[in-house]
Amino acid sequence: MILTFGQGAFGHGPGEWTDDTSMAIPILDVLARGDRLDDVASREEITGRWIEWARTAKDVGAQTRSVLSRVPESFSEEDVRTASRILHERTGRSAGNGALMRTVPLALGYLNRPAADLAAAARAVSELTHWEPDSASACIIWSAAIRHSILTGELDARRQLALLPSADAVRWSVLIDEALTPGAHPRDFTQSNGWVVRAFQGALAAVAGAASLKDGVERAIRGGNDTDTVAAIAVPRAWKRSLYGWPEYTSEDLARQATLAARAAARGDRRTRLRRPRRPRRRPMTNLGLNLGRGRRGVRWPSRAWR
Repeated sequence: MILTFGQGAFGHGPGEWTDDTSMAIPILDVLARGDRLDDVASREEITGRWIEWARTAKDVGAQTRSVLSRVPESFSEEDVRTASRILHERTGRSAGNGALMRTVPLALGYLNRPAADLAAAARAVSELTHWEPDSASACIIWSAAIRHSILTGELDARRQLALLPSADAVRWSVLIDEALTPGAHPRDFTQSNGWVVRAFQGALAAVAGAASLKDGVERAIRGGNDTDTVAAIAVPRAWKRSLYGWPEYTSEDLARQATLAARAAARGDRRTRLRRPRRPRRRPMTNLGLNLGRGRRGVRWPSRAWR
């Protein structure tokens, strides 16, 4: 099948990223400025920007929207955490993939700090909207694996299990083994990949079994179902041209902010400053975690009930 790209099912234009990238941007901007995610003020700023984005967003995951809509106009982090916890207690589940899809930038801010600090930050940011421990565990492993790959050049998800409580580490070891089984493909985890566990496994299978970046992109997309999120987790930025989205960023802005975040982490100071982003250039092109569209023979978006 040849993928074609066009108008997204939720109204996204060609090359316009979806909620996966939009929710990651406030995290990236905080880190690019040189601030830390272990600061409550930073997490409150991130939440405030999510709320701002959700007011006009073309698509917001049901779980994320439910939490954000319950946060009062004047809020503290405790208000946000309470809304997240109450939703989990009321529904009995809150392990959608909405926290994992936005976790990638965290690794850039902790390249020069212990992995345990990154794990604490990943848990704190995850729990803002997704209270269930599976969500935090997935975010910790994935963020730490990205950090490890940047520092060493190798993919090693198993090594990050030491950052989890022992019982969780045993469970996630089995889940990682399933994703790393020879011949495993994201389509093996398509069913319920709105659930953070299956989304994690699909993303890991896409990356671990890829022969190249292009192959990783295609594997993630062809996994199906919640394909934009699995792809955003697996390969967050595959192409740099003609991409745009909230808040009027382009792919060049994302690349710049990622560079600033990494530099700020290396220096450990606050001297970097966020520059005003350029207005988007709307040329037809797509990226992972971005709009795959719904053109002729294109990929259909799944329900966002889990997120």
